[in-house]
Amino acid sequence: MTSATTYAVVLVSGGLDSMVSAARAKEDGHRLLALSIDYNQRHQVELAAARRIASLLGAERHIILPLDLAAFGGSALTADIDVPKDGVGAEDGGGIPVTYVPARNTIFLSLALGWAEAMGARDLYIGVNALDYSGYPDCRPEFIAAFENLAELATKAGVEGAPFRIQAPLQHMTKADIVREAARLGLDAGLSWSCYDPAPGGLHCGQCDSCRLRAKGFEEAGLPDPTAYAV
Repeated sequence: MTSATTYAVVLVSGGLDSMVSAARAKEDGHRLLALSIDYNQRHQVELAAARRIASLLGAERHIILPLDLAAFGGSALTADIDVPKDGVGAEDGGGIPVTYVPARNTIFLSLALGWAEAMGARDLYIGVNALDYSGYPDCRPEFIAAFENLAELATKAGVEGAPFRIQAPLQHMTKADIVREAARLGLDAGLSWSCYDPAPGGLHCGQCDSCRLRAKGFEEAGLPDPTAYAV
């Protein structure tokens, strides 16, 4: 348990994983600084969920930072590319799907690191997961370890002997484990948003990788799924 006076910067996308990760930071005794990125993503509705989650968890500040990654393109989430609906791993023989946003977690963690150093925080929380996920390279334990090393080399605080800790509490959990953890923490999972391609009427599409993984998690956890799916 950390001192209740220490800040942690928590990346809050609005999804279930980031919700649970941020709640774990609070359980660890941190005062929360919530950071969400408006990268002109297809599923802008997730930012409303991020606001709900930051408020629910009592974040002392919540910054929604505009950073238009659609200017780069290269992803179905930021360009005019169809979101795959054929099932997790179906695209390109199980390769990295087109919903991968180039270097997204590297960019987001770099921004979180800058805010953490400015605020004197040493812990950064991110809800990445390397078991039930879409195969993104920046969700792997090797990436988290490498970024933590980078943070030590690239910052004044790190050079002066006050290194940063990149906390990825969901790293080795299945989606069912994450659903159970949300229940243990008393979270209303219905406040989160996972869908990459929202359907009319404020519904999750039910067919994109993120929807499929979410539904699979609730089913395997044996817990009711509060999500409204179009399919």
